[in-house]
Amino acid sequence: MNKDILHTGIQHFIKENNNTDISSLLLKMTEIDGVDIKLIAGQIEARNKAENKLPEWFASDQIYYPAKVSIEQTSSSATARFKASLVNGKKLIDLTGGFGVDCFFFAERFDAVTHCELNEELSEIVTHNYEVLGKKNITTRAIDGIEALRSSEERYDWIYVDPSRRNDVKGKVFLLEDCLPDIPTNLDLLLSKSDNIMIKTSPMLDLQKGVEDLQMVLEIYVVAVDNEVKELLWILGNIINVDHEISIHAINIDKNSPVSFTFSKEQEAQTPAYGKPEIFLYEPNAAILKAGAFNSIASSFNLKKLHQHTHLYTNEVYIDFPGRVFVIEKVLPYKDKKSLKKELSGTKANITTRNFPESVADIRKKFKIKDGGDAYLFFCTDPEGQRQVIFCKKV
Repeated sequence: MNKDILHTGIQHFIKENNNTDISSLLLKMTEIDGVDIKLIAGQIEARNKAENKLPEWFASDQIYYPAKVSIEQTSSSATARFKASLVNGKKLIDLTGGFGVDCFFFAERFDAVTHCELNEELSEIVTHNYEVLGKKNITTRAIDGIEALRSSEERYDWIYVDPSRRNDVKGKVFLLEDCLPDIPTNLDLLLSKSDNIMIKTSPMLDLQKGVEDLQMVLEIYVVAVDNEVKELLWILGNIINVDHEISIHAINIDKNSPVSFTFSKEQEAQTPAYGKPEIFLYEPNAAILKAGAFNSIASSFNLKKLHQHTHLYTNEVYIDFPGRVFVIEKVLPYKDKKSLKKELSGTKANITTRNFPESVADIRKKFKIKDGGDAYLFFCTDPEGQRQVIFCKKV
């Protein structure tokens, strides 16, 4: 951590060049007041990333930013605030503190929070920023969180951990055993130090695989921001009944309060009613789809599902729904290519496919459909297995 970055002149330069092209900046100069321009450029880039993601940091003076990748990987203020709403108590320890965003919000719900971060420089940066932000009940430690637990006699009301994939792991499949710290291996240690564990993972982790690996799962939260799934939260505890029912919460955070839908695997196992498109079409938000609430969403809202594998729903009366709602204008069979080409060629529309063999790109090319506009087309399969195109307008 180069504290010269915090000098008034350099801080002013960073703010004044918030929207400056970094490449051109690096070509113009080599240093400012003895500080390498590359370091300053890094601060500008990281601060730009924080503008929408971390408004509390962006709005504060004298914040020191780490490498841009740390900002990209950290929780947003929106998701961190939601996590904090789920917990409270006297003491919490974060085993993988990172840039400290989660601890910042946890500190509003606990008397004392411990932030563990193996990277000494990052820990120093976080310590400085907490002082700037006025967070006095957070203790920072430059230490491996698992080792901190192992060497401590303390018990905590909550343990929080955000394992990250090891750098040597290749492939797209997300597995907990490929992460540091290795939670399944250290699960007994965690449960010996607290009865309440919150684990954040990538949304790439398969829910069933996570339940099998973590064993003591009480609740799962699928968290999306503006209909984009950002993270999975796993709530663990010392469970006596291993056959207990796990609650799964699909959360979508937008400009208003979070929209949630809760269900269980037992509820999801129930078969919904199926039916052809009626007056309204309902598309669940991304959190619900990731959570796998394909049947329970239909039963809970008294909707008909278009097909077992077509996760679209319909009814005759408008309802408030956690997702997008459309008015159906007409439905055409996909096999009638001649009528479709006449109807669609040269038009502008938003296209979605559900349980359909062709991609959106191929459909646009085939029917010469431009992107955008107020029209919505759903290429999907109906209850009888027939492919169809549903023409809609958004409610």
